[in-house]
Formats: sequence, C-alpha cells, structure tokens
Amino acid sequence: MTETSGKEGQYARKAVDWSNAEYADAHAYLAHRAQLIATLGVALDPGDEVLDLACGDGGLGEHLLARGLRYAGVDAEPAMVGAARRRLGSRAVVGVGDLNTFVPPTPVAATTVFRAIYYAHDRAAFFARTARFSERKLVFDLNPRQYRVADVVAELEEAGYGRIVLHPFFVPQTQRLPGPVVALAKLAEHTGPLARLVLRARFTYLVAACR
Repeated sequence: MTETSGKEGQYARKAVDWSNAEYADAHAYLAHRAQLIATLGVALDPGDEVLDLACGDGGLGEHLLARGLRYAGVDAEPAMVGAARRRLGSRAVVGVGDLNTFVPPTPVAATTVFRAIYYAHDRAAFFARTARFSERKLVFDLNPRQYRVADVVAELEEAGYGRIVLHPFFVPQTQRLPGPVVALAKLAEHTGPLARLVLRARFTYLVAACR
C-alpha cells in the first residue's frame, strides 16, 4: 500500500494505525479484498503463500491469514514494516524492500500490490519480473480512468500471464456503509455493463493475472 520511490520517509509519520486511518471501514474493505485475492481467477488453497508488495502496516495480512493463507509483506518504508511486524508478529515475515527490485527467495503462489502499481518505474518490466516468481497469479487494483485497460492487459499477456480477470471493486475506501449496503455494493460488482458504466466515474478494478 505504500512505496517511497524517491520520496524517502513520506509515509513514516502515517505508519501508526495506517489501515484504520486510510479506510473508513477497514474490516469491510480489506476483508472483501482478501476474499477476491483468494478466489478470483485461480483459487488459492490454505497454506499457499501470498507476497504483498507495498504492504503498508500489514492490514491486509490479517484477513489473508484468517483464510489460512501464509503471508509475506514487503514495504519500502521502514516505519510501515515496523507497524506490520507489530500487527502480525510471528504469523508473517515482513521486510524492507522496493517493489521495483524485490524478488522473494522462493516462488510464491500469488503476489499482490495495492494502491502502488503507479510506483513501478517500468510497468511491463514489473509484470515480467513478478511472473517469474508468482506461480498462480498477480493481483492488483487498477483505476480505468488513470490507465488504459487494454494496454495493461497487453503488458500482462506479454509477461506470460495467460488469463486476465477484471473484477469491479465497489466497497468504498473513504465512506463507511451499513452492512446491508455493503452487501448490495458487492452484488453490484457482478452487473456487467452497469458496473462498467459506474467505473467510468468512480471505483477501481481488482485484476487477477493468472498463469
């Protein structure tokens, strides 16, 4: 969720309680994200390892671990790494690293990168590198008003990802909604043309690039 990329320390003062400060309803938002990471495109099995690049304070890790997945986090900001280690303790391995260069010591089932794909110096090269160590899929968020979706899909295919699944993500980041409204937002993600119309104005895709 964070990556300094030449702006050293800009997130350090935000590390304490990052997830709760960034998300109006951190539980609803991150739980839905974790559910899609585990199921979209290619399903992950209990015990599979997820590498979370630009992991922030490890808030997503809580929800992936609750699903029986193993979690490793990497962030360029040491203060965020410290916050993630305090949050997750011995349940996860979290370290300092730059998403532009980091390679895990062994392959992982899935790699994730959220709210940080724009920090990739060379997006196509980033996709190609993750394909070398992501055995099942790469999962990330994509703003279709910021990036041309066809270009991103082409880069993923060139990197070796054989199947690309784009899923609208309608649980809001900055607004807390009652439970029934959150449930309706999730249902709206499956409305096809209507969902794509909504994405012209707001919200993002969650992309699963599968091997």
